[in-house]
Amino acid sequence: MKDLFQKIKENRGPLGMHAKESHGYFTFPKLEGAIGPRMVFRGKERLNWSLNNYLGLANHPEVRETDAQAAAHYGFALPMGARMMSGNSNQHEKLEVELASYVSKQDAILVNYGYQGMVSAIDCLVDRHDVIIYDAESHACIIDGVRLHMGKRFVYSHNDIQSLEKQLERAVKLIAETNGAILVITEGVFGMSGDQGKLKEITALKKKFPFRLFVDDAHGIGVMGKTGGGTGEEQGVQDEIDIYFGTFAKSFALIGGFIASNEQIVEYLRYNMRSQIFAKALPMPLVAGALKRLELMRTIPSFRENLWKITRALQEGLKKAGFEIGKTQSPVTPVYLNGSIPEATNMIFDLRENFNIFCSMVVYPVVPKGIIILRLIPTAVHTLEDVEYTISSFSKIVGKLKSGKYQADKIAAV
Repeated sequence: MKDLFQKIKENRGPLGMHAKESHGYFTFPKLEGAIGPRMVFRGKERLNWSLNNYLGLANHPEVRETDAQAAAHYGFALPMGARMMSGNSNQHEKLEVELASYVSKQDAILVNYGYQGMVSAIDCLVDRHDVIIYDAESHACIIDGVRLHMGKRFVYSHNDIQSLEKQLERAVKLIAETNGAILVITEGVFGMSGDQGKLKEITALKKKFPFRLFVDDAHGIGVMGKTGGGTGEEQGVQDEIDIYFGTFAKSFALIGGFIASNEQIVEYLRYNMRSQIFAKALPMPLVAGALKRLELMRTIPSFRENLWKITRALQEGLKKAGFEIGKTQSPVTPVYLNGSIPEATNMIFDLRENFNIFCSMVVYPVVPKGIIILRLIPTAVHTLEDVEYTISSFSKIVGKLKSGKYQADKIAAV
């Protein structure tokens, strides 16, 4: 028998085992200054490709003014209480109506955090008689929501429609015995690889199988589609998405999120989703800020146009320079390299200290051992000069990686 604390001491986890060496530099870094393409890290300005500020709204003058005025007018305590009890407002309801309209759904419900919202929505929608089928590369919030499910759950190979079809066949047999239902969950845009979920192909399977589709479009809302209405709009199947999830943490540059569907489903969530029933409502400044951001998204298409201009230049330039960026179909831009964790840390240290470029490094256990991903997030406020300098710098550091100059037994000392 072990003491709980002793057990934790002996096994810190695959990332936690490096905490002492990495904390504050490779993990939990502190970016300071105004949010934008250039921020300060450890006292030096760096070209920043690591923030989900897709449309550049974080520091837009109208957004900053709205945020400041709302904070001064309302404070962050209002409304005080959960929405069901004492925390509802006309502004909250207005935001829900406008969000539903933006993504072509009948109604929407606000959630306080995207991660929490997805977990609790899954928990609320299904019971032990139902079957969940989800994509193998789903975000952690989906995985954790699925783990709460008391019934059967099946996983299909990433974006593999034949694999999904096999799992649907299994699920149909099972629900014939349990008298349950089937919920398929996928992402609109996969945040690590940048490829889109095959929503068109998935919805086509509704002709053969009885299921409802739940799409996490955290990286699609505001970015994908002609109006920014999301990946369903991009693929022409928004009407076929039964439950649509969007977060404010990406293109909105804010906190919170929403779930949109038909009126009956949203009403069910509003009265049964425990995380919202038992949690304080979103503070008024966040609601006012979301309304302003949504207004700008809907009325100024140049935000998306600038984002895609930078995205195309970055991705086409990287491919032309010989880099592998996978199958991305979105602004998310992964650069795939081969190397160990120590090599990755030495490379990132060189990139930050000598080239003044800050981007995210993804290594095991997020990806298989031996794989390094440098994850770039372009925004509407980056420039073509930023793109050119980054590609040139990457060519130099990858040359060093291939020549063995970053080889080491331990992660880089900082």
